[in-house]
Amino acid sequence: MSLNVLQEKAALIAQRRQRYEELKAAGQSAAPKTLPPPTKRDGAPIEPGSIRQRIAVPGGWYWAEKIARGEALRVLNVSGTPGVSLFFWNAADPSERYNSADTIKVQWTAELRKGRVLFSDMGRVLMSIVEDSCGAHDAIVGGSTPASNLRKHGDATLRSTRENMILAASKFGLGPRDVAPVLTLFAPVIHDETERMSFREGVIQPGDFVDLRAEIDLLVAVSNCPHPLAPDVEFRPGEIELIVHRAPEPGTDDLCRTATAEAARGFENTDRYLSAR
Repeated sequence: MSLNVLQEKAALIAQRRQRYEELKAAGQSAAPKTLPPPTKRDGAPIEPGSIRQRIAVPGGWYWAEKIARGEALRVLNVSGTPGVSLFFWNAADPSERYNSADTIKVQWTAELRKGRVLFSDMGRVLMSIVEDSCGAHDAIVGGSTPASNLRKHGDATLRSTRENMILAASKFGLGPRDVAPVLTLFAPVIHDETERMSFREGVIQPGDFVDLRAEIDLLVAVSNCPHPLAPDVEFRPGEIELIVHRAPEPGTDDLCRTATAEAARGFENTDRYLSAR
């Protein structure tokens, strides 16, 4: 290897190291905003003229649809069912997809609620949580599978989130390898005294809802199957309602864009990507 090549590599390493130190210092010096309390269940009404689609999803079933940048998806838990799972891909390049691990790691928290954002595996913000009535969601355990249904209900043939997501992905020309760990809304999962995951009962109520704003054009899949740790012994997921509507234009003080330095950098990555297309 020539001396020039070695010098170029050393300069690139030094440049990246300097950038890392700058970002580290910025993150350590920037105090995150205090997030607001949950939205009231009868709050945040949607302007009727902004609604593009409204659909009821029966218990056990799924929904798959393209959502445009600037639209929001309201997931309305009309029956208080314990768990509704989501997954989503960049519509222009489905190899970029939601990443639970990065969403937690980048924001330094597994507590996803109003003001938090959902990252892709490319460090870009795909969706923002702009309204949320319960603040009790799970990005760690994942959705139900035939194996979890067999353990819990004694029947592997019951509908599961894993199978629903594969079916939803097929609607977009995608396959099982394109489905990674999901985000499950309305799933108050915590560590108990023995450090095991447990499900807090009585937290999720009928009428709870979450609004997710699309920050780029997305392919979105929703599975209406209970969380694998939900306490119900019987398999009886209730109906949910999905409302796709035009979200208000975010301002410069938009909570999701400004809550943390990490989210701000994620939006910088997203905006740079959009401006280059």
